[in-house]
Amino acid sequence: MPRVKKKDHENLSESNISKVIDLLSGNQPISKKVACDMLNIAYNTTRLQRIIDDYQDKVEYRALRKKQNRGRGATDAEIREAVERYLSGDSIAEIASGLFRSTGFIRSLIERVGVPSITKETGVVLLPDSCTADAFSPGEIVWSATYNKPARVEQELSIDYQAEREGFSDVNYEAKYGSKCYAIYVMEEVRDDTEKWANVETGGYFAYSLAYDLGKLSHLEKYGVDLSRI
Repeated sequence: MPRVKKKDHENLSESNISKVIDLLSGNQPISKKVACDMLNIAYNTTRLQRIIDDYQDKVEYRALRKKQNRGRGATDAEIREAVERYLSGDSIAEIASGLFRSTGFIRSLIERVGVPSITKETGVVLLPDSCTADAFSPGEIVWSATYNKPARVEQELSIDYQAEREGFSDVNYEAKYGSKCYAIYVMEEVRDDTEKWANVETGGYFAYSLAYDLGKLSHLEKYGVDLSRI
């Protein structure tokens, strides 16, 4: 069956379609006209049924794939996709749905391979042991715990580097804070006004960060993770 094409104004989210199906089959079922209104589609019973059939096909296929994956370890391809999507901002639930895995499986995978994560209770970014380091190299892609975003290391603010440039206070960061300090470029995806920024893949801003607020990501490359894609 051809997939249903969604128009911009239509509310065809899975949660909304599921709600409509429940109401259509309830003890006091809603009319198909009301169902169309809830989905914000024109009154068309044939298209309504196609939307419902398409949704149920997806649910059944997802259940089948989850059953097939049950008991099977994650493949390198799954690890790569899960890590890249998580670091790009996708939720655990979104990743689990796309990979036909449970949310618990994906959460465990993210923790096991050593990916920076955010605690639900405090919103604090946790850098696992595999991410911690005392030093970083210029050009290295890291994770900023301060901004919870990927960043590129530009330069260490060493005593010599500061002494050679105007505007610096010649701070010995290792003596003062017990950590090296780096100039970084925090990377952000360009989302707004896509026509204006059509040729720009990544935006961002410059910042400074102590080493203990940065996380290495190079250990993820062994799974095939492309750090340039996060």
